[in-house]
Amino acid sequence: MPEHLKKISEEIIHENPWFTYKHDKYRQADDKEHDYYYLETNGMAMVIPVREDGRIVLVLQHRYLEEKQSIEFPGGGVKKGMDPIDAAREELLEETGWVSEEMTKIGSFGTANGLAKEMAHVYVTHVTEQYEQQLEGTEDIEVIYRRPDEIMDMIQRGDIWCGQTLASWALAQNYFVASGSSETSNGLKVLFDYFLGEE
Repeated sequence: MPEHLKKISEEIIHENPWFTYKHDKYRQADDKEHDYYYLETNGMAMVIPVREDGRIVLVLQHRYLEEKQSIEFPGGGVKKGMDPIDAAREELLEETGWVSEEMTKIGSFGTANGLAKEMAHVYVTHVTEQYEQQLEGTEDIEVIYRRPDEIMDMIQRGDIWCGQTLASWALAQNYFVASGSSETSNGLKVLFDYFLGEE
């Protein structure tokens, strides 16, 4: 069984509104001290919004580190003191203009568990009403709509490469695909029948 590392000390190297950069010292079986550098956040929230026509709401934006466009589910960091579900509602409205009152959590995952202490919380919601985006000054986000089968094709082609979006879809895709069939459902009925217990 893998050995548990014993923390000796912890220090903050840098802190900003989005994350804290930390340096720990730990001891392993060799009894020597080792260094561990990592990010720590309040978590993040991802939303998979489904329209009445069964299409799913995604966003297209430029990602600075990879210097290319990225197709993703709406999402973002959880502010200090905020509940993840409230962050999900806020990010949905900010990035897409769509609003939701009822959200269903379908799971959580570690975003990069060797590099960051951060959990992502994934929600699915039914959206029927849209307003203008409420983007921050530096953001430039285009809203796009795709059927579940189109999302699967985009993943296979590498058009969707965002790790958080891929992990979120892994949690959600079975609810969008008709059981025992290669055909995708309309997305809406199978998903919400499941969540409402109408199996």
